[in-house]
Amino acid sequence: MQERPETRFGRDDKDRGEATPSGEQMSPEEMEGVYIISVAARILEMHPQTLRKYERAGLVSPSRTVGMLRLYSDVDIARLRLIKHLVNELGLNLAGVQMVLDVFNHLVRLQEVVPSVDDKRLRPFISQGLAELFELLHAHRVGRPERE
Repeated sequence: MQERPETRFGRDDKDRGEATPSGEQMSPEEMEGVYIISVAARILEMHPQTLRKYERAGLVSPSRTVGMLRLYSDVDIARLRLIKHLVNELGLNLAGVQMVLDVFNHLVRLQEVVPSVDDKRLRPFISQGLAELFELLHAHRVGRPERE
């Protein structure tokens, strides 16, 4: 099955039948900046097979059309740019990329909650958040010898 040549689905393409992974119809706002795999690969200057590999590794989860075409959102594209940087520029393997993304996502969650935490709870909250980050880091070291 050939992919459509369209490069981007706009707001008035609501009737195309794009669906989320759970099969629900996507809203026009969700469809803004949605690209098929060949276009996403061209934007990122990556091979489509690399995008499939990152999906299999769980690093990105593009939505799917009813016909099962992968649809990459602007958020997916930004995430893939970060993954590309971590792999190509910093030399991380996919396990390292997953660890960096896990730690980054945890920090983002902490950052979102900090403004709502009152002063007397702030210290235990930060301590708990740091402990969780260290657990994340430790989970990625299981089975590896300690470095001296």
